[in-house]
Amino acid sequence: MRIATSEQAGQALDPMASAQSYAPGIVDAGNAFSYSIYQHSKLPLRVFEAARIATAAINGCLLCKDFRTARDINQLGIDGGIAANGDAPDEAFYSAILDDDLSSLNQQENLAVRYARLMGNDPKGLAVDEEFWKEFKAAYSDTEVTDITYCIAAWMGMGRAIHVLGLDVACVTPATPEQAA
Repeated sequence: MRIATSEQAGQALDPMASAQSYAPGIVDAGNAFSYSIYQHSKLPLRVFEAARIATAAINGCLLCKDFRTARDINQLGIDGGIAANGDAPDEAFYSAILDDDLSSLNQQENLAVRYARLMGNDPKGLAVDEEFWKEFKAAYSDTEVTDITYCIAAWMGMGRAIHVLGLDVACVTPATPEQAA
């Protein structure tokens, strides 16, 4: 880890609380932005998750790659939110995206992955890629474009901060009952 955590001070490890103690107003604002997308996004859950997992892969954030919104959203203190926007993806969905096999995704899911990748890896190119925008705008309304763009921005910012500071190494989602067995 790149910053001292409470574990290094002889207490139980809580890397996010450690980061919050160093820059409370900034970390609180970042967390509020991140939580708001889980509370207020109107995207279909599978589209949301397609863009999220693609962004997690770009960022390298272990916590983000392990997080499953439908399974883990309650850890954020959110009841419902984005998790109520359709069926939850299965593990094959996440694996396919991480393995760059988009053949099982529908058009919106495929475009969500491509958009997240372009936004994360080539934002300048994305801004002027008229062919992509033509295809993207044919599949998404302006409301959905704005929604997914701000979702990706939150994941890019917070995921990169967590990963760069090394907080994702110790900050993992708890095992589900199936995983613990």
